[in-house]
Amino acid sequence: MTDTRELDEILNSAHEAARAFLQTAAARPVAAPLQPVPFPELPERGWGALRAIEFFRANLEPMLSGSPGPRYLGFVTGGATPAAVAGDWLVSAYDQNVSNDGDSIATAVERHTLALLRTLFGLPDAFEGAFVSGATQANLVALATARQWVYDRVGVDVAQVGLAGAPPVAVLGGSPHASIDKALSILGMGRASIERIPCLPGRAAIDPAALDQRLAAHAAKGGPPCIVTASAGEVNTGDFDDLRAIGAIARRYGAWFHVDGAFGLFAAVDPELAHLVAGVEAADSIAADAHKWLNVPYDSAFVWTRHLPLQERVFRAAGPYLGAGPDLLHRTPENSRRFRALPAWMTLMAYGREGYRAIIHRCCAHARRLGAHLAASSSFELLDEVRLNILCFAPRGGDPSQRDRVLEALRAGGRAFLTPTTFSGRPAIRAAFSNWSTTDDDVALIARALDDAAASALTP
Repeated sequence: MTDTRELDEILNSAHEAARAFLQTAAARPVAAPLQPVPFPELPERGWGALRAIEFFRANLEPMLSGSPGPRYLGFVTGGATPAAVAGDWLVSAYDQNVSNDGDSIATAVERHTLALLRTLFGLPDAFEGAFVSGATQANLVALATARQWVYDRVGVDVAQVGLAGAPPVAVLGGSPHASIDKALSILGMGRASIERIPCLPGRAAIDPAALDQRLAAHAAKGGPPCIVTASAGEVNTGDFDDLRAIGAIARRYGAWFHVDGAFGLFAAVDPELAHLVAGVEAADSIAADAHKWLNVPYDSAFVWTRHLPLQERVFRAAGPYLGAGPDLLHRTPENSRRFRALPAWMTLMAYGREGYRAIIHRCCAHARRLGAHLAASSSFELLDEVRLNILCFAPRGGDPSQRDRVLEALRAGGRAFLTPTTFSGRPAIRAAFSNWSTTDDDVALIARALDDAAASALTP
C-alpha cells in the first residue's frame, strides 16, 4: 500500500474536491439530474486513494445533491458552517471512539458541548444527555427512557425482563413526527400505541382541552401513566404545541412529558421567537437535531432527560472491558461512537450566541418574505400562517396533480428544491429555510423559480 507515502497528496486532493464543491454549491443544480452510472467491480488490486478520488469526482460527484447550498428547502436541511466543516474533517482524522472516559479529552468535549447548548437554549442544568445520529435516534432514546419510567411505576423493569405480559401504554400526541412512530415500533410498544389527540381548528397543534379530557378519562380507569409527546416545530407547517399548557396538564395527571424540538427548539435563541418554546424547561425529555439549524454536517443530534439514571439503566452495556463508570456509552444505543460533538463545539465557539441568533432570525425572515410573495400570487395560496422557518402552500385550484407537476418542473429547473406534503388532506408543498448561507437574493430566485414552474406546469 503506497497511500501512507502519499498521505499529503491524498489529503490535498480531498481538500481540493471539498473546496471546489463548496465554492460552487450555490451555482450547481440544487437537485442533480441522475444518469445511469457504470459502477466498477471490486478491484482485485486496489486503485489507491488518489485514483478512487479521481473516479468519484469525475463520475459520481456531478450527481450529488446541492443540499448544502442556499436554495435547498427540502425536509429541514441545514448546510454546514465553515467551522463545522473543519470540525467534521478533524473528527475523521482524530478518529476518537467517544464511549469511555479516561483515555481522551473527547468525552469531556462532548459534555462541554451539551452544556454550551443548554446555555444557548436557556435550559436548566438538570438536563443531561448525549449526542446521537439524528432526531429519530434522539426520540428513540427519550421514549426508551420514558418507557422505563412508566413501567417502573407499575412494578415492571422492562430493561431487565422485557415487555412480555406488561400492560400497554398510551402515547399521546397531536401531530407527532414519523420518527415517533418509528421509535415506538423499535421499542416494542408498537405504532398502534400512539393516539392522535385532536388539534386546534386549522392548526397542527394539540388542543390542550382535548388532551386534558383524554388524560382525565385515563386517570379514571387507572393503569400505567401515559406518555405525552409535544412538537416544538411541526414538520409540515412549523406549528408549535403550547408547551407550557401541555406540560402543566401532563404534570397534573402524572404523565411523562416529551418535547420533539428537532428544529423548533432553536426558536429559544431569538428573543422575538422564544415565546414559542416557553415551558420546554418542564419537559422530562427533549430531542433536537444539530444537522438542522445548528448547521453541522450529517449525522448529528442530541437528547436530554431529567432522568439520567433511568436512561443509563436502559442503555447500560455490561462487560468487564467496558467499565462501570459514568461513561457516555451507557446513554445511547451505540457502544462505539464517533466524536460527533466536535463540529458542534467548533461552530458554537466560532459564532457564539450572537451568530446563531442572526442565523435563526434571518431564516425566519426569509420564510416570511417568500410567504408574502406566495400570498400575493395568482398561482399559489398559503395554507397556514408562517410561524417560524417553514411555509406550507399549494397551487390554486382543486386538481390534486397540480402539486406534483409544479414540483417536477421546479426540480427540472435546478434552481430550488422543495418537498411535498399534505395539509388537511390536501396535496401541498413545503419549504424550510434552515441554511446559514441563504440570502435575500436566493429568496428572490426561489420565488422566480416557483413562478416559472407554475407557469410551465399549470398552463392549460
